[in-house]
Amino acid sequence: MKDFREILNSDGVFVFDGAVGTRFYDKGVYINRSYDELNLVSPDLVREVHAEYVKAGADIIETNTFGATRHRLQQYGLESKLREINIVGVKLAREAAGENVFVAGAIGPLDLRIEPYGPTSFDEAKEMFKEQVVALLEGDVDLFCLETFSDLSEIRQAIKAVRELSDLPIFAQMTIETSGRTVFGADPELIAQRLEEYGADVIGLNCGVGPTHTLTALEKMRGATTKKLAVQPNAGLPRDVQGRQFYMCSPEYMSKFAKRFIKAGAAFIGGCCGTTPQHIKLISDAVRAFAPRPSKAAKITASAKVTDLTPQDVEVVAPELRSKWSRKIALGEFVTSVEVLPPKGCDAQKTLDSIRLLVSAGVDAVNIPDGPRAQTRMSAQATAVLVEREVGIEAVLHYCCRDRNLLGMMSDLLGAAALGVHNLLIITGDPPKMGPFPDATAVFDIDSIGLTNMVNKLNHGLDLGNNPIGRPTVFSIGVGVNPGAINLDEEIRRFEWKVEAGAEYAITQPVYDTKQLKDFLKRIEHVRIPIVAGIFPLVSIRNAEFMHNEVPGVVITEDILKRMRKSSDISKEAARDEGLAIARESLEEVRDLIQGVQVSAPFGNVKYALQVFDVLDEFKARKETANAI
Repeated sequence: MKDFREILNSDGVFVFDGAVGTRFYDKGVYINRSYDELNLVSPDLVREVHAEYVKAGADIIETNTFGATRHRLQQYGLESKLREINIVGVKLAREAAGENVFVAGAIGPLDLRIEPYGPTSFDEAKEMFKEQVVALLEGDVDLFCLETFSDLSEIRQAIKAVRELSDLPIFAQMTIETSGRTVFGADPELIAQRLEEYGADVIGLNCGVGPTHTLTALEKMRGATTKKLAVQPNAGLPRDVQGRQFYMCSPEYMSKFAKRFIKAGAAFIGGCCGTTPQHIKLISDAVRAFAPRPSKAAKITASAKVTDLTPQDVEVVAPELRSKWSRKIALGEFVTSVEVLPPKGCDAQKTLDSIRLLVSAGVDAVNIPDGPRAQTRMSAQATAVLVEREVGIEAVLHYCCRDRNLLGMMSDLLGAAALGVHNLLIITGDPPKMGPFPDATAVFDIDSIGLTNMVNKLNHGLDLGNNPIGRPTVFSIGVGVNPGAINLDEEIRRFEWKVEAGAEYAITQPVYDTKQLKDFLKRIEHVRIPIVAGIFPLVSIRNAEFMHNEVPGVVITEDILKRMRKSSDISKEAARDEGLAIARESLEEVRDLIQGVQVSAPFGNVKYALQVFDVLDEFKARKETANAI
């Protein structure tokens, strides 16, 4: 078993188990008895529940010892068995966990009022916690999880108890009410500040309320601490149905919130009351898809990982054999492409005619965007098929996660493979609110990292669940990257994950600041894959301002804005010439640092886009030959 501090020092997102008590209740154990005693009288049941969560995808499971402190056990006449209950609790969890899942020693509140709210002193409380900590350490836990505390003074004594006996990592989790505060009035910011001050390694929230209130509080905590955050909400608030308590949040609903928790900064996500293995299964799937685990050696791609799962009768096609585009990239040759939008209606003839110009110019491929800026156009996949069949040039199909659930994406990709589309650029997709139909809903079952992993599996003859699909797909896997991202550290981290998931090349957002691109390339040397630079020739100052202010991820330097403003004051033609000059200059500056260029055709003007290539030697030679003839 690895040291859990390796997990703490990583950038991954990890999954806790769900409610143990809920599972005991579901299996017929009622709440009028000690669930902790089940470690001794029903060990097979306890082990079974732990195993269910391990199978569901939990990275960390908690011991069945939440109430195994002296005062709580006294209520059932079990105080003499405190040590045995805790030691066996660790043993059962360890047996279910195996080699790859960590075991957290669960410690709950004492069920006593401590000073200043009650007669129990701080020192007395600490000694009660220490008694349980000693037993859990004897059982050999990997970390401690102090959870469902309402009183900051009490959890402080629990943290002290652990720290005086061990240097194992401590998760400290408070519980809030629907007001967003603890029963004693502490708000999320104060909780975060105090738990960090007390020395917890990870701080968070569990129990009490469902995912909505937990998310709101978590977002407030994020701004008040530098510690990693954990969340384990209930599956909503319970409802009494004929004498039984039911929690109403479905697994699907909880999995959606898992993605929101990650965006809010959570590094550890699980469930509390009402959550079941099915909840954790979907939460785990969401976490894996949305935030795959970074490896220490980021150059090790996911293809190396799925190789062990590839069916024996499947022959994976090498990149250089998948397509002409893929072959040139795999062999280190420079590739060229032009981005052309799909038609707005069902008549593609004008679009196809413009793309024919690329064939005669010697461009390697045409890039077909998938609903850029959430605009409604012909299916990018249908356009790509028409291009390849009727024009004879390879298409690079942009494929986004916004509009389809997992089943739809799987069907689309298998269909694209059958229709002969082999080059993909995988992107997350612009949100619908950017487009003309802001009330349209986005799906986002997975993001571009998860989709990259899915396509890589398909190339190895497996679906997302590692089930054989027969003949593998032969996709060339490209991803998007933004050298001008506001949070560049996060962009690089996601790029590392994309490479790990199986990305084989990347296309950048339009480049207007070449220094920015050069700096970015230096920072990704450890995970360098072929980079194709995006170039978008500007046509006016209005066009430049729109790109700078309204297109996500595009940053235009003040110098370029000044040049476009000055030329636009002269004439439309002068502005177009200046935009073309800027595009050519950018390409010349980075030509030796990249392995290809994608030039966008502004407003569908393919002829204008083609002029950018004139600075490339191969296109100069081709044009000179044509002129001589």
